[in-house]
Amino acid sequence: MINKKKIVEELIRFLDERYSDAKCSLDYVNPFQLLIATILSAQCTDERVNKVTCTLFKKYRSFEDFARADIEEFMEDIKPTGFYRNKAKNIKKLSEIVVEKYDGKMPEDIDELVKLPGIGRKTANVVLGNCFGKPGIVVDTHVKRISQRLGLTDNDNPDKIERDLMELIPEEKWTKWSHQMIEFGRDICSARKPKCESCPLSKYCGFYLDKKGVM
Repeated sequence: MINKKKIVEELIRFLDERYSDAKCSLDYVNPFQLLIATILSAQCTDERVNKVTCTLFKKYRSFEDFARADIEEFMEDIKPTGFYRNKAKNIKKLSEIVVEKYDGKMPEDIDELVKLPGIGRKTANVVLGNCFGKPGIVVDTHVKRISQRLGLTDNDNPDKIERDLMELIPEEKWTKWSHQMIEFGRDICSARKPKCESCPLSKYCGFYLDKKGVM
């Protein structure tokens, strides 16, 4: 029987020691910019997004600007981030809604945010946690992979994984913990060639134990 509480305690201790300075790696100066950058980061590296937004946010400074944008021109502006057609359409549409329904100000409620095109709980939690101090667990590919390997969740659906983790991780740690897990995933617990020998949690890891023929 997996002792999830013990695993979480050791995980949090390790993350606090190793990744105490972990933070959002997207560049932004306000909630509007972080929302757009997070949408653009889907299937794209944060580094590439930052290169795009460095120019993008000089051209588009508000939801009003995106709402009025020429869609074809906008697609070209964000083309390096990939999946640019859907991203452009979603950003333009959500900007139109924010302007019309919320007077150009982004809603600060997760239930309202996820109603907007292209915004799921992951994106909403990124913005609310980092800009408004509202704790949320961000289930990205790293958080999902590590949580499954450590047996903290049996689910594959991000929303269900989020609920499982919310029951295990102290609420005040949710936002910081998410950043730490992402750093952990990039640094050690990668998808293809994880550095299991460098990981103090490998004794709990299904991936490592299976590789060693223990499971």
